[in-house]
Amino acid sequence: MRLMIMFDLPTDTAENRRNYRKFRKSLINEGFLMIQYSVYCRVCVTKQSAEFLEKKISVMAPKKGLIQSFMMTEKQYADIHFITGKKVDDIRNTSDRTIIL
Repeated sequence: MRLMIMFDLPTDTAENRRNYRKFRKSLINEGFLMIQYSVYCRVCVTKQSAEFLEKKISVMAPKKGLIQSFMMTEKQYADIHFITGKKVDDIRNTSDRTIIL
């Protein structure tokens, strides 16, 4: 299961920029990886853990702006088509939970 967070937050004032940075940093601290600008994704073990994480994100979300979440299976995530650009074959894009270096 993957949880994808897409957001568009205002950055016109110093407070809004601070809220943007704080939200983005909290996503990274929760284990999300940026797959595109303002689009972050994380592997979750079960749907319940994805729902729990989604609730946790809703608590730390800034009041202004737009934040959307999307849950998908690993099969759906693997079926993403790349129109332009190259697919990055990186360990971060796999569902492996154990990484041996």
